[in-house]
Amino acid sequence: MTDHTSWSRDWSRDRRLLAEVEAHPYPLLFATVSGAHLYGFPSPDSDFDLRGVHVLPARECLGLGEPAETITLSHDREGAEVDLVTHDARKFFALLLRNNGYVLEQLYSPLVVRTSPEHEELKEIARGCFTRGCLRHYRGFAFNQWNLFLRESPRRVKPLLYVYRVLLTGILLMRTGKLNANLLECNEEMRLPYINDLVARKTGGPEKGTLDGADYDFHESEVKRLQTLLDESVHDSPLPETGSSRDALNDLLLRVRLEPLR
Repeated sequence: MTDHTSWSRDWSRDRRLLAEVEAHPYPLLFATVSGAHLYGFPSPDSDFDLRGVHVLPARECLGLGEPAETITLSHDREGAEVDLVTHDARKFFALLLRNNGYVLEQLYSPLVVRTSPEHEELKEIARGCFTRGCLRHYRGFAFNQWNLFLRESPRRVKPLLYVYRVLLTGILLMRTGKLNANLLECNEEMRLPYINDLVARKTGGPEKGTLDGADYDFHESEVKRLQTLLDESVHDSPLPETGSSRDALNDLLLRVRLEPLR
C-alpha cells in the first residue's frame, strides 16, 4: 500500500518552506519539493529539498557580469534543514532539452510550494521533452548511486533505495511514456517484494540507517536485472527519438525575461 501522506499534504502552506521561498532574491516561476519526500521514503529527520526556476531580469543577462544561473539557499527552519536550489529559466530550459530526467521530475513534482501560470504552461510545453534519450539519464544516475552504495561501510539504506527508485522510474517512463518519481507507486506496477521492507527500514529510523547483514549478492543480482530491463524497455517505448519543445521553450523564455511573471 502506497503512503500518500506527502502527496496529499498542502506543501504551499508549510511556513518553513514558504520562508525559504520568500528569501529568494528573484521571482520564482515555480518551487517544488524533491528528494526523499518526492520519492516516497522520507525519514523522520530528512531535509527538505526544494528545487525550482528563477527568472533573472534582462539587464543582468545582457551586461558583462556573470549572471546568477544557479542560486542555493540553506537555512535551519524551526529545527528542519531546508535547502532551495534554483536555476535561471534559460539554464533550466536548456537542461530540459538534454533529456535530463532530474529537472523533469522537479518540474512535474506534485509537491508544489510556489507555482505560477507560466509553471503550468511550461509543464504543457515540456511534454515534448520526454524522449527515448532520457534512458541515458536514468542509466547513469542508477550507476552512480550503486557505486555510492558499494563504497560505504556500513552500507546505508538510502543510496540503495535511490538505485531502485531511479531504475523503476526509468523503466516505467520508457514503457508507458509517463513520469513517476515515487518509488512505492512505481512498485505497485513492478511488484518487487523487497521494496516495502527497504522503505520501512528507512522511514522508520534515522536518515543514516544502515543495512545490517544485507544480502549484497541478492541486491547486486536484482540491480543488474533491472538495468537490463531498463535497457530493453527503450526498444518498444512509445516515446519519440527526439524532442519537439525547443521553439516553444524559446518563446516562453523570451516572454518571462521581458515581462513580469503573472
